[in-house]
Amino acid sequence: MTSDLYQRLAKHLDSLPGGYPATESGVELRILRRLFTPEEAALALHLALIPEDARVIGHRAGLSSGEAATMLQAMERKGLLYSDHSNPDAPKYYAMQFAVGIFEFQVGKIDAELAKDLAEYLPVALNTDDWQKVPQLRTVPIGASIDPGLAVMPYERAIDLMSSQTTFGVAPCVCRQKAEIAGHACDKPSETCLTAGSSAEFYIRNGLAREISKEEALALLEQAEATGLILQPGNARNAEFMCMCCGCCCAALTTIKQRPDPASIVSTPFRASVDWDRCDGCGTCLERCQMDAISFDTGVAEIIEQRCIGCGLCVSTCPQEAVHLERKPAAEQSYVPHSFMETLFWLGRARGKLGVGDIVKIGVRSAVDRLVAPR
Repeated sequence: MTSDLYQRLAKHLDSLPGGYPATESGVELRILRRLFTPEEAALALHLALIPEDARVIGHRAGLSSGEAATMLQAMERKGLLYSDHSNPDAPKYYAMQFAVGIFEFQVGKIDAELAKDLAEYLPVALNTDDWQKVPQLRTVPIGASIDPGLAVMPYERAIDLMSSQTTFGVAPCVCRQKAEIAGHACDKPSETCLTAGSSAEFYIRNGLAREISKEEALALLEQAEATGLILQPGNARNAEFMCMCCGCCCAALTTIKQRPDPASIVSTPFRASVDWDRCDGCGTCLERCQMDAISFDTGVAEIIEQRCIGCGLCVSTCPQEAVHLERKPAAEQSYVPHSFMETLFWLGRARGKLGVGDIVKIGVRSAVDRLVAPR
């Protein structure tokens, strides 16, 4: 039965590191029916967490190599899986989790009904308890907020993360796009989803992003500072995507913001601090903060440490230079994996969803990634 097929697909997605939890309303099944045809859903059940060519996947699904290749190419264009085209003559395909993953790949494809279902489901899909164990995103401070005397690792600095790449793409923010379709858009820029490396190649190849130069990519980082957007790369030292997020539309931030302790969920090495002798209570920082992490109960700015995620937006526009970033104690800083594959490895283990075979395969691949990632 078709309904059973989508339930099996939901369970398959829930077995991936990012998860795909069930709901009483069944909204997660409605989303799958909107995204996958029955034939695509059946083939998706045979995708693994490592890249494989169409012949191997087709064999498991009972399809010829040609049939599987045609379907997999179509599914890639629809953002239902991920692919490796390092060998254009023999592309490989593998399973992609719902978030971060399939949801983001729906940029430009969301209609009003899907937007409504996503608004209902994303707060469930983005399980903050899982993110507290292993965040999929992390926060890096905007460049203007980094004091020259502050010790910063290359992977903690947005400009260093992007400068090490050679291919770049930019896509509209899928979260702000979803919000606009639902009728509650904000005034932040739309085209701010920055991709690099193989991620940019995937986005550009599938019409999700337009290719840009390194200079344009770095200019987007400056725009984020000017417009008050939080920089959130993938939780890896060798990050290949950088979200530029607002606290009103971003699926991750709006979900995390509902908790009293966002700082314990977001991977960030910094937090803001205020020199009260300099602060005149103007409130400029309050307007910039996306996490409700600043209080003026005493007439001057006070940082609510359990809410501050160290984005630096409050630092760069303080007219009295009263706010600065400081490094959190080592015990409060999250480990930053070397690659996003390693992030998924740890997340899958933390959720208890990876089998022995998956752990070995992903573990070997993430170990190789560590050899070439920044230290």
